[in-house]
Amino acid sequence: MGANKHIEIVAKKLGLHEWQVENTIRLMDGGATIPFISRYRKEMTGSLDEVKLMQIKEEYDRLKELDARRESVLKSIEEQEKMTPELRQKIEAAVTMAELEDIYLPYRPKRRTRATIAREKGLEPLAVIILDQKENDLSLKAEEYLNDDVTTVEDALAGASDIIAEWINEDENVRKQLRYLFEKEAVIYSRVVKGKEAEGIKYSDYYDWSEPLKKCPSHRLLAMRRGEDEGFLRLSVEPVEENALDILNHIFIKERNASSGIVAVAVKDSWKRLLSSSMETEFRNITKGKADIEAIMVFAENLRQLLLGSPLGEKTVLAIDPGFRSGCKVVCLDRQGNLIHNETIYPHPPQNETAMSIKKILSLVNAYKIEAIAIGNGTASRETEDFMKWIKFENDIQVFVVSEAGASIYSASKAARDEFPDYDVTVRGAVSIGRRLMDPLAELVKIDPKSIGVGQYQHDVDQQKLQKSLDDVVMSCVNAVGVEVNTSSSHLLTYVSGLGPQLAQNIVDYRAENGPFKSREELLKVKRMGAKAFEQSAGFLRIRNAENPLDASAVHPESYHVVEQMSKDMGCDVKELITDDNKRKEIKLDRYITPVTGLPTLKDLMEELAKPGRDPRSKIKEFRFADVHTMEDLIQGMIVPGIVTNITKFGAFVDIGIKQDGLVHISNMSKTYISDPSTVVKLHQHVMVKVLAVDIERKRIQLSMKDSTPLQGSS
Repeated sequence: MGANKHIEIVAKKLGLHEWQVENTIRLMDGGATIPFISRYRKEMTGSLDEVKLMQIKEEYDRLKELDARRESVLKSIEEQEKMTPELRQKIEAAVTMAELEDIYLPYRPKRRTRATIAREKGLEPLAVIILDQKENDLSLKAEEYLNDDVTTVEDALAGASDIIAEWINEDENVRKQLRYLFEKEAVIYSRVVKGKEAEGIKYSDYYDWSEPLKKCPSHRLLAMRRGEDEGFLRLSVEPVEENALDILNHIFIKERNASSGIVAVAVKDSWKRLLSSSMETEFRNITKGKADIEAIMVFAENLRQLLLGSPLGEKTVLAIDPGFRSGCKVVCLDRQGNLIHNETIYPHPPQNETAMSIKKILSLVNAYKIEAIAIGNGTASRETEDFMKWIKFENDIQVFVVSEAGASIYSASKAARDEFPDYDVTVRGAVSIGRRLMDPLAELVKIDPKSIGVGQYQHDVDQQKLQKSLDDVVMSCVNAVGVEVNTSSSHLLTYVSGLGPQLAQNIVDYRAENGPFKSREELLKVKRMGAKAFEQSAGFLRIRNAENPLDASAVHPESYHVVEQMSKDMGCDVKELITDDNKRKEIKLDRYITPVTGLPTLKDLMEELAKPGRDPRSKIKEFRFADVHTMEDLIQGMIVPGIVTNITKFGAFVDIGIKQDGLVHISNMSKTYISDPSTVVKLHQHVMVKVLAVDIERKRIQLSMKDSTPLQGSS
């Protein structure tokens, strides 16, 4: 199938014009990234966003994968010398992998089966006669096929039946109709493995469970499969057997005679021994694939929200990794996140050095002109937050509780060791907490997204697809925000469009050797920074305080001449054009339209000139928990503030200031029906929740948002 046909299929499936798909594919084949195409090639794609561009890529790649498999199938059948014009036409017309595999099934090389053994004994002609169902005296006919390997009539008929059973199993129409039956009527059954009742108690909801497969939500399917993988549950997927046999009998039983009786036996055997297990495996794989996609989408969206969390910005920060016996590790960071001081205080039991700890904190705040305090949300977090309330600061110091998820992974990583070779993991962890407050994106890109704790069943889904999806999200977020070339780590630069690990490190090395970059143009002096890499990356790289103010903006260098012409026409320089709203309002965009630069790009230029280098992330807000510290402090009916920490398909988890997060089930999120929790809440959103139930033994808290008003903002 040719590229033009692929473009036609993709366009039709996604509801797009063929030119949009064709241009997108051409750009991608030329090395353009999705963030670059979305931001700087709107005229070529009709302003398609990153989601649509990714869908085009995935659909086009799927068709190319199908083509590769088609070629393999054609080659295999040709080598067997079984190809016919009709068969070739069917193979070339197949539009799905399932359809292609159904056509290929009879020709697929296979191990010796009961049917192949029967063929070796010369029984295939007898099977043809029986399936035709015209022969009444089968015993007499079967005697014609007796030989040294087939000594009785019964053996002959059984062998012929085995061959017919395999034909039924490999029949394209049969599999198509059974696939439809499974789609409509299959039921998933879950049973506890005998003797595992006590050990697998966390899966007790699924000890005797069944529901239509098509209605089984992804999170429940993944939970049951995990229970099966751990040896506590036994799953099966099947329709009503009678309905499956009715389909097969309708196709194959043509008469009412002795031959039909053998065919009926072969039908039942084919279903029980071959088709049922084959179709069950197929549908278990299909539903697992769909569940994976849904779980990965939830994880990816949560990660996006986390990475785009509100930054404090460039302020001096005192960060605390709290603890009891080992004390609280305290670090002071300058406005660029550099470590300038560290020590340990012991304000909690067993040392209880409260007065001394207060004195140290006040001294550090004054000495380093601290503007904000970050407290990790792990062990002793609430106690440390309460301790801070006792301190009377001279200035207004903001205090934030910061998620520690994944901080321990980073602090023990090679990246952390390289940056802080002379400090232990506790210091590195505290630095990470402080930097997360200043810029969540810049710090979290150093950590494997799977360690950040914003997904469900991340270890159960296809790991390759998960990693690709998360990498795409990180790249999208980094390029949406933009990266300051002269202060960013190589980890952050790695995700800039067109760079990658090696070029990112080369930029850092050049910066270390030659000092800060003075212009975007200077990036071309970096080793291996060719024209293509510069084209893809330049618009997302910022150089603050550059001579050309556009170097600190999202205006791409390829469009500088347009802005310069605008400023010339307005009788001013570029700096004045940026600062003077009235001059920009006088610009007539139609005058600057060219075959290359269209209205979408010109509108983007005007928006960027109004707020050059703007950060798309929202402003950070302080948050205070209620006076609850343990599950025992919770009372049914009380309403408390909380922070959304994780979003799943079945609800949202909320931190209300105790060790255990509570769950707001999807049914308790809104007074009106909702199908997706992410339409109601966002990660790190501040909400008010009502306590519905507290199960101390199982460490479960049920919450509701129905009778409470969501707060705005994020932590």
